[in-house]
Amino acid sequence: MILELVVLVPVLPLAGVLINGLFGHKIGHGAHKVAIATTGLSAALAFIIFVAVATGEKPLDWNLYTWVSAGPFQATVGFLVDPLSAVMMLVVTFVGFLIHVYSKGYMHEDPGYARFFTYMNLFMVSMLVLVLANNYFLMFLGWEGVGLCSYLLIGYWYEKRSASDAGKKAFVVNRIGDAGFLLGLFLIWRTFGSLQYSDVFGGIEKAKGVLQRPSVLGLTLVTVMCLLLFVGAIGKSAQLPLYVWLPDAMEGPTPVSALIHAATMVTAGVYMVARSAPLFNQAPTALLAVAVVGALTAVFAATIACVQNDIKRVVAYSTISQLGYMFLGCGVGAYASAIFHLGTHAFFKALLFLGAGSVIHALSGEQDIRKMGQLKGKLPTTHWTFLAASLANAGIFPLAGFWSKDEILASAFAEGHFVLWALGSAGAFLTAFYMFRLYFTVFWGRDNVDHHVAHHVHESPASMAVPLKVLGLGSILVGLFGLPTGLYHPLVKQVFSAAAKEAHHLSFWPDEVGLMALATVIAFAGFGLARAMYRTGDSPAPAHFAEQFRRLYRLVLHKYWVDEVYDAVFVTFGKKVCRALWKVDAGVVDGAVNGSGWLTVALSRVSAFFDFKFVDGLVNRIADIIQDGSQTLRKIQTGVVQNYLLAMSLAVLGATVIYVFAGWWLAGGQ
Repeated sequence: MILELVVLVPVLPLAGVLINGLFGHKIGHGAHKVAIATTGLSAALAFIIFVAVATGEKPLDWNLYTWVSAGPFQATVGFLVDPLSAVMMLVVTFVGFLIHVYSKGYMHEDPGYARFFTYMNLFMVSMLVLVLANNYFLMFLGWEGVGLCSYLLIGYWYEKRSASDAGKKAFVVNRIGDAGFLLGLFLIWRTFGSLQYSDVFGGIEKAKGVLQRPSVLGLTLVTVMCLLLFVGAIGKSAQLPLYVWLPDAMEGPTPVSALIHAATMVTAGVYMVARSAPLFNQAPTALLAVAVVGALTAVFAATIACVQNDIKRVVAYSTISQLGYMFLGCGVGAYASAIFHLGTHAFFKALLFLGAGSVIHALSGEQDIRKMGQLKGKLPTTHWTFLAASLANAGIFPLAGFWSKDEILASAFAEGHFVLWALGSAGAFLTAFYMFRLYFTVFWGRDNVDHHVAHHVHESPASMAVPLKVLGLGSILVGLFGLPTGLYHPLVKQVFSAAAKEAHHLSFWPDEVGLMALATVIAFAGFGLARAMYRTGDSPAPAHFAEQFRRLYRLVLHKYWVDEVYDAVFVTFGKKVCRALWKVDAGVVDGAVNGSGWLTVALSRVSAFFDFKFVDGLVNRIADIIQDGSQTLRKIQTGVVQNYLLAMSLAVLGATVIYVFAGWWLAGGQ
């Protein structure tokens, strides 16, 4: 059966991890051959499986073996191949393969070449496990895997303090979201007795009474469950308020930025919400929260992107904004449209990052767009592909981003969420503005390239240029799959057949055509404003605006000081709390120990002063007790971990025995 080949899709890059991880020091700069070959074969298999699913192959829900068996808790290693996972698998492997090819040229002089490709392959493995799992437990393994890989790759250049700090920040912030995700999984298992998708989604009708029962703060149980899952998605997909790790992720190599932002990790939260659609459909309050957070994030991040001067940070905040649109789509029930935008976004966002990397590579590491300009003639391939990605990201007709973003906004409008539609439309205007501010400043404008660097500027090698061309073609054409007569919607919408909102009622004329026309006008308005302000580089408008709205400009330029607030509230305040606890430990715990010694000395002096036999005897007895206790405690503190584990196990066993006996006794000995 063709679909059973799915097991090889994550296994092939895993083989690359093992080969480069174990023998990379011997393979050296041949490590890319292993990494590219394994991801390329994985992408080829993913395409074969996708075609099989698209041509009507029955979905496969395949349990390979039992992974965890602990009483009533059972977890399996198993794969689910249906239209949703097939689309995700194809996007992850194909875009990931192109990024691996690009990395060959970008990282060719890096001393940690084999280590880099080992981490990249491991990232692919983790994301594929996440999207192909047929249960939440295995999904969580992939979920944590991409979190680990993000830490390894963002902090890849660990000699740089900023890179290692960014890696730790990503890891810690994601732990906050993961805590919510775990609590959501606990509730799912407690409610359904299983974490298998088939058991959970198939048991919703039977468990409706329990799911709709009031729980925390008067919310229904299913609402609490979905909100906890969404907390995990907020962390992984960088939404308000847990988005702060993603801009700092730019400290990693540019191919890492492309892989994190386009094909892996940040899309995991969107996929998880879409996969959990049957649950979210039972929780309108949770869906509204998803839509509101998505719309607010889309606008919030877009405003910051409008004034950033680091080429990669502009694109990073663009990613946060576009993820907001995906959550807006999920929140209004347009899951298929959200996944469609995820797919189109993977192409043009990977292209934007790789194009930015090509510019940085040509300018010897320069990332400040104020030190660029007039590069269109010097970097022709990068220029034209970056233009295609900018048009697609801005939602200009008829490129990829137009179709997918327009579907989401149309769905919000059709569902009566007019405020959210207005926020999304405002975000669309800002998207067009910041993308072409970036494009015109880098490739047109005034030539601000340092003269020491200018004579070294050259187009990237073929290993970098070819992936740019392929992604550029995808950014132009992939949106056509989403047309009513295209392949995508008949394929994926069957997964979300239970989502009645998916079939929003808008007439083609004048509703859909009118909204498309309005979206096009909005996008061109943003493009026109950016062109007027930045095309020549001589316009006084940017400086005039910054001066006229100085406070607003500084607020946005400093990213609303969110990082500073978080640092003050959580980091600095957290350090103060820890220091206070340390003082308690030193004053109370250590003080008690030191006080016992002081008491012994004091009583000894009293005994010597009065020379009373009973006092002397009392003092000696106390001293003996303290000494014996100290000797006993010293023997207990062996420093051997196994002894401590034994002690803890005995304590747990004792507590269990006492609990059972107490229950038996309270029940009257029955």
